[in-house]
Amino acid sequence: MPLVARADLSTGNSTCASYACRSKQLVFAFTAPYSHEPKNGGTSPPPPCPYPGYDRAAAAAFVAAHGLAVRAVGVAVEDAAAAFAAAVAGGARAARPPSTTLDASGASQTTAEVELYGDVVLRFVSGESEAPFFAGYTDDPAGAAAADGPGTLGLDRLDHAVGNVPHLLPAANYVMAATGFHEFAEFVAGDVGTAESGLNSVVLASDDETVLLPINEPVHGTKRQSQIQTFLEHHGGPGVQHLALKTDDAIATLAALRARAAAGGVELHPPASDAYYDKLPDKVGDVLSAHQLAECRRLGLLVDRDDAGVLLQIFTRPLSDRPTLFLEIIQRVGCVRPEPAGE
Repeated sequence: MPLVARADLSTGNSTCASYACRSKQLVFAFTAPYSHEPKNGGTSPPPPCPYPGYDRAAAAAFVAAHGLAVRAVGVAVEDAAAAFAAAVAGGARAARPPSTTLDASGASQTTAEVELYGDVVLRFVSGESEAPFFAGYTDDPAGAAAADGPGTLGLDRLDHAVGNVPHLLPAANYVMAATGFHEFAEFVAGDVGTAESGLNSVVLASDDETVLLPINEPVHGTKRQSQIQTFLEHHGGPGVQHLALKTDDAIATLAALRARAAAGGVELHPPASDAYYDKLPDKVGDVLSAHQLAECRRLGLLVDRDDAGVLLQIFTRPLSDRPTLFLEIIQRVGCVRPEPAGE
């Protein structure tokens, strides 16, 4: 993903190093606090992080507690201040009140945050600013231009962000009351789990069902410990388990990702068995061509089907040494990429 904006010592920010990468509508920001505040010659306080309300000590405590983890899930809204007020009125716990910042062109951007679960916040963003990330960051025009090109690997936006909590019902009720989201789907251990992944889950969705916030809880008493419980223990409480990245062509995205594997990057789960792929023609052969099914086998894509259509997905292994945060690449509508002539 191209780097589109930064805030670090090179830009005058002595509080943290923060780098924003974008692929179409998907934005990742990687931020870490500096270990200490420079004296700045003793003449004045050091320049702060351009994101309002950033607390170096609190950020350091978050990293110490959770390691590499998601701190904020951001959503673009029409009016961040109004969204914050409505959320608080619905019972949300305020994390940071609305504040407005101007970008280099003088356009405004308003942000605000409420607690989601654990140490994770839901961040509202609105305004006239066309900055590729937060107003006040130093933009990279070349990166912003590339964020809609082939370097994105076809990743379009965040499909869903999954949270793990000890107890599902109170967490789901809190989020629904705070956001107005509705229950989109519900799963129990028998629907989705194996002996080691037992969970209960509910998928919460915005009115237009473009923002999905699934929430999981562990199932206890299984032969092996639930992977949700393992996450909670290693993460140190509730948090974001994984981020699903939407693509309109999972085959092309995964092929490009695997082609870059030698240069480093994420580690993907190994493919399913040959027996799994042998059964796919009977399962989805009326939707995917023989060539596409062969590509799914070659690349290790998982293929599923329900009443809503065909789902292609693959998961990474955890992104750090803890069995916590990982990524998913997902295509929901099936592979609709035209077949080359002769195939």
